[in-house]
Amino acid sequence: MRVWWLSTALVLMMSAQGATAGTVLIVGDSISAALGLDTRVGWAALLQQRLAAEKPGDILVNASISGDTSDGGLARLPPLLAAHKPDVVILELGGNDGLRGQQPAQLQQNLSAMIDASQAAGAKVLLLGMRIPPNYGVRYTTAFAAVYGNLAEQKKVALVPFFLEGVAGIPASMQADGIHPAANAQGKLLDNVWPTLKPLL
Repeated sequence: MRVWWLSTALVLMMSAQGATAGTVLIVGDSISAALGLDTRVGWAALLQQRLAAEKPGDILVNASISGDTSDGGLARLPPLLAAHKPDVVILELGGNDGLRGQQPAQLQQNLSAMIDASQAAGAKVLLLGMRIPPNYGVRYTTAFAAVYGNLAEQKKVALVPFFLEGVAGIPASMQADGIHPAANAQGKLLDNVWPTLKPLL
């Protein structure tokens, strides 16, 4: 009887652990793809380590591509959702849209469609906000930054207002191109994301 009870308890414990495991999908651009760095030191790799320590069993799928825009992310998302069936989708897109001067309304439309698709697939969404350098003009940069807050409010999704908070504009934290965070800033990027991501896991 005791052996049966222990065996049953073990099965139930393993089932409970399995029930809590999930998949986190990052759909992003060069910042999440760790352009210019060894990918093992990128913030996504650091997130994988954090998950292994705090949420054993959770899986991270980093589907980020350098140079990607919200147009590209929208096109790539459906097969990613079908293949990985994520519980949480992290959307880190928009920087390249801004650098190419794409209208904020188009960015908002694309991200909105990505949020809708993710939620329809049963995933929670975390939106990582971006900003554009001031040389693009106050009107454009203000409208661009507002996209993320507007979507978070409209779609009721979690938001990190500015993913590069405490990193952007700090020479020691950026690579030589002044656009991509350096290796020593990857931990800060994770710190910017983790408090908002953790409750979704």
